[in-house]
Amino acid sequence: MARIIVITSGKGGVGKTTTAINLGASLNKLNKDIVILDANLNTPNVGLQLGAPIVPVTLNHVLKGKATIEEAIYEHSSGMKIIPSSLSVKELTKFNTKKLAGITKELAKNFDFVIIDSAAGFGDEVMAVLSAADEIIIVTNPEMPAVTDALKAVKVARNLGKEVNGVVVTRHVNAKYEMPLSSIKSMLEAQIIGVVPEDKSVKEALNLRDAVVHTHPRSKVSRKYDEIARKVSGEEVEVRRGFLERIFGL
Repeated sequence: MARIIVITSGKGGVGKTTTAINLGASLNKLNKDIVILDANLNTPNVGLQLGAPIVPVTLNHVLKGKATIEEAIYEHSSGMKIIPSSLSVKELTKFNTKKLAGITKELAKNFDFVIIDSAAGFGDEVMAVLSAADEIIIVTNPEMPAVTDALKAVKVARNLGKEVNGVVVTRHVNAKYEMPLSSIKSMLEAQIIGVVPEDKSVKEALNLRDAVVHTHPRSKVSRKYDEIARKVSGEEVEVRRGFLERIFGL
């Protein structure tokens, strides 16, 4: 059975979809069989960011009972699977989001990991997605508004009895105006499993319609996502020490 991991945040624009895509791509590089489910039904981006903005069958069709979940699975050139949601305005109708739990359980029979990209906030579709999760990863930026909203997400997850696997801090530049990582960890009462730096390669990957770990595998941000994937999969992660640490044992 797969591990069902929801990638969520309290607010939009913090790098949630980028994290879902690159975590999935990095797990795929570790020879894990993964599927990325775009459960952001109103503003989906997974298909768009991976070069499949318009497909014949989407999650929307499955939720309406017009297709099976198997018909909505597409294979990326890397080998990982994705289930996009529709970009069509005509598809912006109410769905039976309670079906999401059954869909994820069905997917769990055939994959090692089901990575779900959730919408931001705490609407009905988000609550349905969180309820279907085994584990939850919270994404935030190192800014007070984003961390405050991330705290709400942590509390909502725990109220549902869900395990918060960890926090990923994105767009980190180590500036004085940013919240210290120690303060973020203390405020959210959750471990930080990855700190992803601000990196222009992320935007370049968006233009190339692919995961940054594919387009810029040697970039700092790609190495961070690979590291997060190893942590999530349970592999030991080697801590890289600086030059002075190696020489003087600092």
